[in-house]
Amino acid sequence: MAETADAPDVPDVPDVPVGKVTFVGAGPGAADLLTFRAARAIAEADVVIWAASLVQAEVLQHARADAEVLDSAAMSLEDVVAVYERARRDGLAVARVHSGDPALWGGTQEQLDRCAEIGVATEIVPGVSSFSAVAALAGRELTIPEVAQSVILTRLGGGKTPMPPGEEVREFARHGTTMAVFLSAARSGQLVRELLEGGYPTETPVVVAYQATWPEELVARCTIGTLEETVKEHKLWKHTLFLVGPALDASGTRSHLYHPGHFHGFRKADPEARRALRAARTADDHSEGVSQ
Repeated sequence: MAETADAPDVPDVPDVPVGKVTFVGAGPGAADLLTFRAARAIAEADVVIWAASLVQAEVLQHARADAEVLDSAAMSLEDVVAVYERARRDGLAVARVHSGDPALWGGTQEQLDRCAEIGVATEIVPGVSSFSAVAALAGRELTIPEVAQSVILTRLGGGKTPMPPGEEVREFARHGTTMAVFLSAARSGQLVRELLEGGYPTETPVVVAYQATWPEELVARCTIGTLEETVKEHKLWKHTLFLVGPALDASGTRSHLYHPGHFHGFRKADPEARRALRAARTADDHSEGVSQ
């Protein structure tokens, strides 16, 4: 009798992710600062997990009437991951609503890592960060030509989350550019010391913002020298952001972008203005060489 041939090996079929978790940036507070994409993600969700202490309730007006709504303030990472596991098992859409932008201080990466382990699909919807909102409320651009062309986003060390070596405020302050300092109002005295130790002058302007874009928002202007006094006067200890740097009151400079002597693919340069602009650049380069 002829031998029966062994059945060929059938390759394992990869486990296709079922369900989806969308990390939604809800912005700094005001519900009308949601992006269209963020509103759509919330509207399509079977489960909405939101930070009630950090996101205005009006954001939930985009959720379906039959959506399950959970407050992340009462949940641990393990509790949240259990919802993601249920989404994977039951094919649910979850909107994980974070304040501001999910890329900043949201504990987002640890959740993304767990979603990858579970096998559930993910998407990130960016949101308006509070530092952008505060700059808008203050009516300031943070990158002023010849004054500051960088923005440092950081927080004060010594809090609940340890700072890596070399990321102290005093070290960043040595650059003398614009800084946005988050999560530091409870230790305003330490913040002042580190800013001064890093080299900022005492009279450096500061914008202090509490609950930016919320109904109870507070925006105050001061200097590094009066920062601690301002914080204590208003009894601030959380939900507060500091913008620091010379760009906050600088004026009199001009960007080359809209200079008549500057050209690009959509605009020709005026010849006379072009010569003047090149002469100014040459003079600046010479001045820098002499000072060095």
